[in-house]
Amino acid sequence: MTASAHRHELYTVDQVRALDRRAIDDLGVPGYELMERAAAAALICLRQRWPNARRIAVYCGPGNNGGDGFLLAALAREAGLQTDVIALGDSRGDDAVRARHEYEHSGGVVHLWRSGDALPVADVQVDALFGTGLQRALAPEVAELVRGIHAVGAPVLALDVPSGVNADSGDVPGEAIQAELTVTFIAAKRGLYTGQAPGYTGQVRWESLGLPEALWHEAHPDAELLQAATLPPRPRQSHKGNNGHVLAIGGEHGTAGAIRLCGEAALRAGAGLVSMATRAEHLVSLNSARPELMAHDVNGPQALEALLPRATVLAVGPGLGQGAWGHALWLTALDAELPLVLDADGLNLLAREPRKLGSSAVITPHPGEAARLLGCDTAAIAADRFGAVRELARRYHAVAVLKGAGSLVADPDERVAVCPWGNPGMASGGMGDLLTGVIAALLAQGCDAWQAACLGVSLHARAGDLAAQQGGERGLLASDLLEPIRWLLNGRES
Repeated sequence: MTASAHRHELYTVDQVRALDRRAIDDLGVPGYELMERAAAAALICLRQRWPNARRIAVYCGPGNNGGDGFLLAALAREAGLQTDVIALGDSRGDDAVRARHEYEHSGGVVHLWRSGDALPVADVQVDALFGTGLQRALAPEVAELVRGIHAVGAPVLALDVPSGVNADSGDVPGEAIQAELTVTFIAAKRGLYTGQAPGYTGQVRWESLGLPEALWHEAHPDAELLQAATLPPRPRQSHKGNNGHVLAIGGEHGTAGAIRLCGEAALRAGAGLVSMATRAEHLVSLNSARPELMAHDVNGPQALEALLPRATVLAVGPGLGQGAWGHALWLTALDAELPLVLDADGLNLLAREPRKLGSSAVITPHPGEAARLLGCDTAAIAADRFGAVRELARRYHAVAVLKGAGSLVADPDERVAVCPWGNPGMASGGMGDLLTGVIAALLAQGCDAWQAACLGVSLHARAGDLAAQQGGERGLLASDLLEPIRWLLNGRES
């Protein structure tokens, strides 16, 4: 095994510090050498991304992140690049002070930044202000500098983490650097991939700094990045009964679209049969628009009970409502003890009447629904998405999907996976209904709850990216993902 085998592993800030100490204390790699390796790796990334750059501006903070910046600037000067270095003040720590002296001894000049100073013209700017240690909002004077960096208009390379982004949680409590590329060292920090962070990191590139695989022996990552996957090909003799029967429950008055999107997504994700328990008024439109969906008039629990024996998986919540009709169907569905996916008003009802769901259940809240389920506000969810998704899984004894940029999947054993795909165009109505149907279909085809949630989240997000490539992000519709979901499940990218 090589170090690159660990590129999908995500670590907390404390875990990364422990890896740093192990590299220094157990593997005998001095801290200053790690700084030199980080600077060299960052310069390579810079020149690969912006090969025509001739002038760079490097902004250095007082700590080791600033030390990385000083050494990068020294290497850039050696390579013939015109380099401007702006420092917040004095450097602190032996390695950071030594790195600053190295830059100055190479002939470089350090300019101290003061409020109101004009910033240099550059082809690329390098953020080496603050690393993983900063977990609060930037001070007002630093926030002013960050706004100035953005006003220059040149792209930004962030070293390890964009300054102002919480590398543990993905929260951004104030101003923060918006990078086009972030190069992160030794281990990938979990917060770079979720919450607000993806809006600031740009592309994230991990560099192991040439450290041996032994560094990761007995290291236990906090989470992992999802990897692209699909289902194996079906046997030639397969028939619809082999691929499960999803019963989608919802579609209160005026919400036929929600239950249709859920049901159609289940079909496109490979369920053998899909039935819908909904209001009578929707039957004609559903049957005419998608005759493969078997829509049933369900006016109460007794009518639903008649459909349950044929179902293998339930998808509960899209358009369900929280009135008497929706509540009665919700209770009947949960009492059936079938594998299920719970979303939308199915989650709002769960927040009102908490109960443990079981190992074959998946819940898919967005942050607002998650806050109701945990009895807190959305700010608390944003501040600790990893803690929130783990608590959702523990409290409801189900696999939990916390939706949003960098969706998280957790199980009751505290396993967490992070989705690296998806785009802002997916912030539109119906996307959650689609995800519910996809996960239900995967459960119906034999995946367990963890597998179905992870694969469903990844298929949904990757399909969104494919759809956006075809027509752009703005104006993306949930139904635009249906064909790409089918392509990806069959091993095609288009």
